[in-house]
Amino acid sequence: MSLDQHSDPFEERLSAVLHDTGDTFEADRSALTDGGRARGRRMRVRRRAAVLGGAAGIALVGVGGALLLPGGSGGGEGGRTSAASGAEVTAGAQGAPTPVSGEELLRTLKELLPDGKVSREQGRGTDSPLGPLAQVVYDDGEGPATIGVGLQRVEPGSSRAREATRCPDKVLTPHDSCATSTLADGSKLMMFKGYEYPDRRVDTRMWNAVLVTPQGQLVGVGEWNAAAEKDEPVSRPAPPLSASQLKGIATAPQWRAAVDAIPEPVDASAPPPRTDGPAIRERLAGLVPDRLDVVSKGAQGGEYAYLVVDDGEGRSFVQVNVQYGRSDLPGAIHGPPEKLEDGTLVATRQGPGEKGAAGVVMWTVDTLRTDGMRVVVSAFNTGAQHEDATREVPALTMEELRTIALSRWWNDLR
Repeated sequence: MSLDQHSDPFEERLSAVLHDTGDTFEADRSALTDGGRARGRRMRVRRRAAVLGGAAGIALVGVGGALLLPGGSGGGEGGRTSAASGAEVTAGAQGAPTPVSGEELLRTLKELLPDGKVSREQGRGTDSPLGPLAQVVYDDGEGPATIGVGLQRVEPGSSRAREATRCPDKVLTPHDSCATSTLADGSKLMMFKGYEYPDRRVDTRMWNAVLVTPQGQLVGVGEWNAAAEKDEPVSRPAPPLSASQLKGIATAPQWRAAVDAIPEPVDASAPPPRTDGPAIRERLAGLVPDRLDVVSKGAQGGEYAYLVVDDGEGRSFVQVNVQYGRSDLPGAIHGPPEKLEDGTLVATRQGPGEKGAAGVVMWTVDTLRTDGMRVVVSAFNTGAQHEDATREVPALTMEELRTIALSRWWNDLR
């Protein structure tokens, strides 16, 4: 996750599962993005499998963000087993799985959709560096709607697998409903109904289903009530597929066969993130000034946590991203930074919030230590980024944010 990213963690992980650009976390947006790049270098193919939607994470059909990136259909020559057939994927001459093309994934999606008109087809195969996806504009006669599917391979039982089907915190991602269930085969299925824009500045609805199997096959399906997830007018009151139809597409066995055709990561032994969301949350709570009451707190993923604090003058949202192993990204910190005697880089920013709510300001201190640890702390003059300002300035001063970001206590989380 990039520490410069100011979006929602749920959006990022779901969109990571649902689309490659993603508005991730209510956390610092570029921080989330940079982290993704670093992981991408360690695991070239484990990058987001862009689907739809737009948050930070696995790149499928994302909960909150830009739809799939345009791209080719992916390779695949004749003689392989079709993903649409549901049969097992055959191996190539070198023992690697035979790719499933974008055209095949599109065909599978169209076969699973109810009767209707399909246009604007986009597909990427399982051998695409950006990850496999199938996306169409579908019209059942009630108005065009974007529908997309994204696929990814995840480590069974890993935090990434668990996060993909965990419902978001409503403080970070306003939504109408979300539920996670366990299917008969042990797969986890999350059904989400929310909005493309948390502040509802445009009433584009976004509904998602994310499936993770015990074998690590991840399938994300997303639909919108517009011909694109962004920058297209709402064309109907709600997305076209019912919850049962969305579930039916997500659980179709054809997708699992296609996931099995995704190449294994180049470096499957790369260590998982060493940070832990709940530990970061408690550390942040211990670092805020005693004059502040902690009203609520939460964490998302392994690098992000937040608090809602109140000094008697109104609620203020405070968030932190903590990352390690960032020494390969010395230019990632936004500048011009100040360089401390120990080599730590410190940059500060004061500007408007990024969720579109009225009067919201965001104060940030961004730090990068010489050992590659990056800590970014931000505070807002509202109790939630998507809500209008409730006070003139954040409850913490820039100096207090700096003290928190530079605290040596973060070293203990390694």
